[in-house]
Order: sequence, then structure tokens, then C-alpha cells
Amino acid sequence: MNRLFILFTIFFLISCGRSQETIYPKIESISESVYASGTITTSDKYQIFPAAAGVIEKVFVKEGDAVKKGTLLALLSGKVAAFNQEAAAIKAAFDSRATNESKLTDAKRLAELAFQKMKVDSALYIRQKNLWNEQIGTRVELEQRELAWENAQTDFLLAKQRIQDIQKQINFNEQIAQKNLDIAASVNKDYEVRSESDGTVFKWMKSAGEFANQQTPLGIIGNTQKFILEMQVDESDISRIRTGLSVLITMDSHKGSVYEATVTRILPMMNEKNKTFIVEARFTQGPEQIYPNTSFEANIILSTKEKALLIPRNYLLNDSTVVEKSGNPIKIVSGIKDFTKVEILSGLTASDELIKPKQ
Repeated sequence: MNRLFILFTIFFLISCGRSQETIYPKIESISESVYASGTITTSDKYQIFPAAAGVIEKVFVKEGDAVKKGTLLALLSGKVAAFNQEAAAIKAAFDSRATNESKLTDAKRLAELAFQKMKVDSALYIRQKNLWNEQIGTRVELEQRELAWENAQTDFLLAKQRIQDIQKQINFNEQIAQKNLDIAASVNKDYEVRSESDGTVFKWMKSAGEFANQQTPLGIIGNTQKFILEMQVDESDISRIRTGLSVLITMDSHKGSVYEATVTRILPMMNEKNKTFIVEARFTQGPEQIYPNTSFEANIILSTKEKALLIPRNYLLNDSTVVEKSGNPIKIVSGIKDFTKVEILSGLTASDELIKPKQ
């Protein structure tokens, strides 16, 4: 009689007279799986940073609030930026086309006068030229009329050019002023902290009166409708994982419940510190209430075996021994294991009654 048998005999004798839990192996289905632990996170999760540094004047949200894209989250003090925007608005109004329309009107009026004068000088020159052809008048008078007509032409052309110059200057000043106003408004908006997408405020770290800058996050926002299960899978198991596999999820926050998910992505880079790979999954049947950063345990189902001989895992001792009702230890060969059961490949039949060993 070997030592192991003696130990089990002693265990049985001590246990005599006590009520023992007994079971018979059952033929049921069981799934082969890979164990993984992980954390629930969300897609579209990001940290909130202000675009400019300043003292927080007011916070408009609290943790747990649902926000839309563009929702005002907080307002920072930006008096200088506000003053600059006001000054830019005044300058834009001063340089607007409406304000400077009178300059263009005056230039057009001067051009019209120059045109009328050119017409008069042209008529006088033609008249003097006709008189000269009839030997009336002097050559000096003819030359004076010709010079006056040429000067009138030049004045008209200059007046037209001035209209074009004024139009260009007005357009230029108006565009530059508007650009400066847009820049000032943009800088002023840097002191408004807004949501970049729809989501929920998971965390908010700053209060009114505190200083904020571009290096320190104000809060965290994420999408509570799109949870991601990030699982850490050991490198020895990663070669057996593929997208589309079913996953069974258990969580301390929902004790006694098992939820279903599907593998959606396998990140190719291994974490050299703990020798694991990140595998992502999405719930196909999850709890009604889920919280980010909740931890969970998972079994990634590799295959399912029908009609396997199964016993509860807590009836197995040292992964290779069970105890008959008589107290005799029996060596077995185990196969697939899940959360609660283990497959018996050899050593037992469905008619063998077993007692639960004390662990």
C-alpha cells in the first residue's frame, strides 16, 4: 500500500460518521477556453485639455453628466483676449465696405467731373482746330486747346485709376480686419473648454478658481454606449486566439452572472513586462449598467465538446485524483476545464459515486 493510499484511508476514517457530499459523473457538453483577465474601457475616451492657460471661472458639468459635441464644459479667465476681440471688432467695423463707401462715391464723382471736363476740352480743341483750318485764330491758341484736352484725358484716366485703387484698398482693409477679428475670436474661444464628441463625463479634476494649463487634463469623457473589453492573454495562448471567438465574462460588480462577448481585435505588440497581449472584445449580452475601469475575468471559448464525462472542479484533488465514496483515491486523466467543471478522459465511469475531498 503506497503512501498516497494510506493518507486517503486516514482521511476517510476521520470522515466516517460525517455527512459527505457525493455526486456521479454526468455526460454533458463542455467548452475548451483560454483564461484572461482584463478591464472594461470605452471607445472615444479622451482627456480634456484647455487650449489656453488661465484661471477657471466656471465649471458647467459634473461627473456622470451626458454631453453633446460642442457642449461648454468650463470657462477660463481670458480678459485680455476678450479686449483684443472687441478691439478687432471695432477695427473691422471701421474698415468695412459700408463705412468706406463714401470714399468710393467721392472718387466716382470726381471721375465723372473729369470725364465731363474732358468732353468739353475735346469739343473746344476740335472747334479751335476747325478755326485754324479756316485760317482763324493763332497757333498758340490751338496748342493751348490741344494741351488742355490732353490734360483732361490724363485727369480722367487718373480718376478712374483712383476708383480702382480705392476699391482695392477697401477690399484689402476689410479682409485684413475680418481676419484679425476671426483670429481674436478664435483666441478668445480658446478659453472656452468644449466637448469634442458625444459622451459622458467620467471624471472631472478641476474646480472654479484653480489654474489650468495645456499640460494638465481637466477631465475625461467617453462613450458609454460603446464599451470595450480589454483582456490580457498570455503569450503561450495567443496563437489560439482569433477574432469572432465567443467570450464568457464574470465580474465582481455583478456576482453570480455570466455575460457573453465576442473577440473583435488582437493587438500585435506584446507587453514585454508581463508577457501578455491585449485582446479586445465587445459585449453581445452584457449587464444593464456598466462602469468604465471595472475589472473582469474571461474565458475565451476555443471549442465546445458534446457528451463529455464531467465532474465539478471542486471534486478534483491535485488535478489528477478523485475519491470514491468508499474513500479510495482514483487516478484520473482530465481534459477540458471551464469555470465549474472538468472533463474526465479516463479513470471514471458515469456509475462511479464520488465524495467531495477537503481541499
